[in-house]
Amino acid sequence: MSYRYSPRVFDRAPDLIAETLYVVGGLYGNLEALDALETLLAGDPGARVVFNGDFHWFDVEPSDFERLNARVLAHGAIRGNVETEIAADAADAGCGCAYPSEVSDEEVALSNAIIERLRQTARMLPAVRAGLASLPMHMTARVGKARVGIVHGDAASLAGWGFAADRLGEPARRRWIDAAFRDARVDIFASTHTCLPAMRRIEHGAGSGLVANNGAAGMPNFAGTRFGLVTRIGTRPLEARARLYGAHIGGVFVEAVRLDYDHARWLARFERDWPAGSAAYRAYHRRIVEGPRFALAAEARAA
Repeated sequence: MSYRYSPRVFDRAPDLIAETLYVVGGLYGNLEALDALETLLAGDPGARVVFNGDFHWFDVEPSDFERLNARVLAHGAIRGNVETEIAADAADAGCGCAYPSEVSDEEVALSNAIIERLRQTARMLPAVRAGLASLPMHMTARVGKARVGIVHGDAASLAGWGFAADRLGEPARRRWIDAAFRDARVDIFASTHTCLPAMRRIEHGAGSGLVANNGAAGMPNFAGTRFGLVTRIGTRPLEARARLYGAHIGGVFVEAVRLDYDHARWLARFERDWPAGSAAYRAYHRRIVEGPRFALAAEARAA
């Protein structure tokens, strides 16, 4: 229940105002992806950044964990289920992912094993844990004239799956999504959590809205790729070579931007901390090397 909130919480003054905003979800402890983000920002002067949760995950080596945490919190941030659970004293919620029923018991068990090891690292750093616990569950922003609700999961829960690619297309969920946009009075919901990206325009009774789920900044999001993905919202578009697909709404450009991190260096770091047979290796190594079974062309068409 502590993960829940009403969509009406977004009907408030913005927490930040920007002409360009990057929303970075699912960094998953990838320091190389963080380096790539900073390179991207250097070419986009004046851009603001919000990390919308799960910036920790694979970074169980204490110096990596502490270094990544400090660099992330130099920007705006909200907590995801990972940060919430490693900051908590109780471990009864596991990783806090609230996986849908189609996820196997084995996958859930592997995730719970990863979070327990990460929790051991976090316990060495009590001040960091306290800082993570104090992060908000959501933020609001104004980019140009567009209102943005920044969440980890969806419009009603930190770990909600309502903005997953497959659920956004379900007719049975349209009433809930329409009501969420009307109650929140936002033009855009920027989310992550589901590990796979989605960008969908929503026509509702009060106008048009857009869900922009970046999937993962720190892992591949499409089959046969080795780059992460971030969401950029701006009053002007990014140069075409970095943009995979996008939409225009509320007077702003919303774009899925590729994050080309140093794959070889990241893979070496991952395999150092999570060797063959470990929980994270079993759950994620294939995705890191080959990408998930999710087609870029199909998502670009849907967006």
